[in-house]
Amino acid sequence: MSRLRDILLEGEVPPGARIPERELCLKLKISRTPLREALKVLAAEGLVLLLPHRGSRAARLTDKDVHDLFEVCQGLEALAGELACERVTDAQLQEIAEAHAAMVEHYRDGDLTQYYRRNRQIHEAIVAAACNPVLSGLYDSVTARIRRARYLTPMTPPRWATAIREHEAILNALERRDGMGLAHILRAHLRHKREEIIKAGFAEIDSGRGLAGHESAAAPV
Repeated sequence: MSRLRDILLEGEVPPGARIPERELCLKLKISRTPLREALKVLAAEGLVLLLPHRGSRAARLTDKDVHDLFEVCQGLEALAGELACERVTDAQLQEIAEAHAAMVEHYRDGDLTQYYRRNRQIHEAIVAAACNPVLSGLYDSVTARIRRARYLTPMTPPRWATAIREHEAILNALERRDGMGLAHILRAHLRHKREEIIKAGFAEIDSGRGLAGHESAAAPV
């Protein structure tokens, strides 16, 4: 299941493309029955569109999906930030600070891929520091659907510089245990990321259906 999810999230099967069941069975060394059961679960997560009697497709991300998912993600990360300020350990804080320092170095080197790797590590570490399994589960479910857009979208130099400043403010608020301040910064940070994704054209213009919707009759088969 996790390998199939990664294949979709990493774009090995591009959004909108038909899912090649036979090839995936060979690649994952499984039969079609467990593959199709996994596809049903991923359809419930919004990553797959099941087409009656016609297989399945990797779901497209629309601008409305981006807006709705980031809206929820903002709330979850803001809550995580508040809780993390109450519960983060010195060891966790040190780990986040080290990840931030490494991320800044990748920024200076112009290495966007490694920058995003550390960026994701920081956000997930803050959620983990909240020490709330329910929150973590909801966060994983929501962020899985925007991970590819969130951590692959190109950034202009001005936006990248702004993102670094925002992350410096995130770390500063966490070190000061300023829960309300951190929640506010995280909301703004994710709102800016949402705007960046839509402006970059990563998401399609909404055509009346979201990730979990049905394929329109006019869609290619």
